[in-house]
Amino acid sequence: MTKRRPRAEDFLELVERGRRGRLKLYIGFAAGVGKTFRMLEEAHALKARGVDVVLGFIETHGRRETEALVAGLEAVPRQRVSYRDVTVEEMDLDAVLARRPQVAVVDELAHTNLPVCRNRKRYQDVQELLAAGINVIGAFNVQHLESLNDMVERNTGVTVRETLPDSFLKTADQVVNLDLAVEDLHERLKAGKIYAPDKVPHALERFFTGDNLSTLRELALREVAESLDRATTGREVRAGEEPSPKGGAWGRVLVALSSNPPRAATLLRRGSRMAGRLNTDWFVVYVETPREAPNLIDAEAQRHLLTNIEKAKELGAEVVRLRAGDPVAALLDFARSHGVGHIIIGRSNQAKWRQRLGLTADARLLREGEGFDIHVVSFESHEEKRS
Repeated sequence: MTKRRPRAEDFLELVERGRRGRLKLYIGFAAGVGKTFRMLEEAHALKARGVDVVLGFIETHGRRETEALVAGLEAVPRQRVSYRDVTVEEMDLDAVLARRPQVAVVDELAHTNLPVCRNRKRYQDVQELLAAGINVIGAFNVQHLESLNDMVERNTGVTVRETLPDSFLKTADQVVNLDLAVEDLHERLKAGKIYAPDKVPHALERFFTGDNLSTLRELALREVAESLDRATTGREVRAGEEPSPKGGAWGRVLVALSSNPPRAATLLRRGSRMAGRLNTDWFVVYVETPREAPNLIDAEAQRHLLTNIEKAKELGAEVVRLRAGDPVAALLDFARSHGVGHIIIGRSNQAKWRQRLGLTADARLLREGEGFDIHVVSFESHEEKRS
């Protein structure tokens, strides 16, 4: 496979990164592992070294040990925002930008801001701080990663509503996993160091079961390991080292998107995770056939398509819209010309006779996609067939 040629946009990105702030992320697998505590400890250490550090937004959840560490640190006053007769305190993004510290500490990055705020999510507020040259130390739990949403729900039975995209994690300059034995976390919970005593029995029966925490802990360890792998992949190979097998040599990832797929979010998360593991680019390709022209497609399908395209961009994909009478041929032509190694497509829900005759898009890709790894995602079983 030919080496990817540098583009003008790549150099511009390097130039812009030189002006951007640095991002350090603390990742945990559950509330109470010590993310906020460690961030505050680091803030005190930075202050002692003469660094101008402020608290952009810290959530102590009433934990005495954490609250004690807030003392002695400058905190930017929160913005009180009213929406539908409810007043909520949000991070005052403009105040932090105006204060312009060297380092801002921002908690709970997956938080969804009120609709009246400039950005929908707190991690987007952080992106503004970074773009302004402000360094940020932030934290979130691993179950809030968008690409893990289906996996977390499947393995723990818990539906996580607030997420942030993997592409945000990939921009971090440093990622720290805060690990803690499940037994120790249970002890902290029972001692009232995480939630109020009246909430402990319910937490132990629901989210904080041993199986759930073990699963999330494993995900957090794996995610940080992959982040470290991404950080080292692509650096100059030193004498005596073997070059990394990941990256472009393994091929880029392509997710085939139809106008109104039943589980598009699952496909997009699968593509995001695969691209992250391979440390490579990924595409979301929608092929518009003549019968799916904008003036022919119904309003609901158009709405679903636009929503899925926005989700793909949020997850870090390059979205490509093609026009062709034969979607399979168009997908394969694009894949061959763009260094794609993996194609992800949902299992067809067309009529059984078309499936038996091998006329569906997934069957044709498996048959005609020689040289590619074809991943057919079954939404019912969440299993993946691979050619």
